[in-house]
Amino acid sequence: MTILFTNIAQLVNVREESAPLRGKELAVLPVIERAFLMVEDDTILTYGSMTDLDWKVPVQPETVIDLSGQIVLPCWCDSHTHIVFAGSRENEFVDKIKGLSYVEIAARGGGILNSARRLNETSEDELYRQSYRRLLEVQRLGTGALEIKSGYGLTLEGELKMLRVIRRLKQDSGMIIKSTFLGAHTIPAEYKENTEAYMDILLNQMLPAVAGEKLADYIDVFCETGFFTPEQTDRICKAGKAVGLKPRLHVNQLTSIGGIETAIANEAVSVDHLETLTENDIALLGKWDGISTLLPTAAFFLRMPMQPARAIIDAGAVVALASDYNPGSSPSGNMNFVNSLSCIQMKMLPEEVINASTLNGAFALEAGMQVGSITEGKKANLIITKPIPSYTFLPYSFGSNHIERVMINGVFVDG
Repeated sequence: MTILFTNIAQLVNVREESAPLRGKELAVLPVIERAFLMVEDDTILTYGSMTDLDWKVPVQPETVIDLSGQIVLPCWCDSHTHIVFAGSRENEFVDKIKGLSYVEIAARGGGILNSARRLNETSEDELYRQSYRRLLEVQRLGTGALEIKSGYGLTLEGELKMLRVIRRLKQDSGMIIKSTFLGAHTIPAEYKENTEAYMDILLNQMLPAVAGEKLADYIDVFCETGFFTPEQTDRICKAGKAVGLKPRLHVNQLTSIGGIETAIANEAVSVDHLETLTENDIALLGKWDGISTLLPTAAFFLRMPMQPARAIIDAGAVVALASDYNPGSSPSGNMNFVNSLSCIQMKMLPEEVINASTLNGAFALEAGMQVGSITEGKKANLIITKPIPSYTFLPYSFGSNHIERVMINGVFVDG
């Protein structure tokens, strides 16, 4: 099946080659005005200016779609989500409004432990149904590739249940979905006074079972005061790497305790959150080749200071943006709002947020050679906007959905 899109007002993030963008490179967004784009089956075949259409299109298309006034850009690549969860936590939302902190809610059995309790009471089929609905929702909002974490099981059975659901989502959707084992999300209440007992279960029961079923691509740890120490994080990372799971870590959300150093020492793919950074932390990120993934909707929802995006970018870091879609601190997978918030509250340029949400997000998924830009041979994962003035209008007009259609693997997502 060949589809030719013509008269595209702006074809955004057009690149002949792909590499992670760092520092000032993030503000460079290649665009072709009045463009065409040709898709063959699930792949971008060719593209260019309308003035080159007659000689550059290699085959007669089966379908021609005129996109006058509309913009085409690559789908969002959301590299940090927790969309496999049971139920919601709006009661805790009210508790936050009344003044309780994230830590206080967790101490009362809320937070991650609340989600873990509900997940372990939910069947795998019901968990799959809830999660698949969320996956369809984010597809329609332009997300074409994403990472999904476990971490709401906190038991061998619960973690395996989550990871099997993620595997089913991957198989049934056909999307690029990366799976992360996050058994070290928090310490279950019964092990609060004996964290080493839970570490033993995690390392000697959960991890071998996850690896044995080949259920995960990565391993993650919530390295934070009151959760897992840098030393424990290091042990978990090394155990994961020994069975082929690369680290990607929650660090510096609430405190700076050495999580970044631990991630760098263990060659992590990414460090995620980064709300709380010292000058030394920022300098380390600027020199590091891994991805610094910012999750502004979590800071927004928790009323925390936003990540110092400008300082991180100016230090030369490779910055990606992700939704952190989860029931407790970011109950939305809308990457369009993530991008708007990043411009409005973190003073990132529209060009920076688009690059961070597409190409750098793809590299955070280790899928940068498959998706994340308009490049010949990459997957035809496309956002087609409604008629709008320019790509800058997308983060500017944050209250409306400006997406008309989404294509994933060359197939339009049903609206």
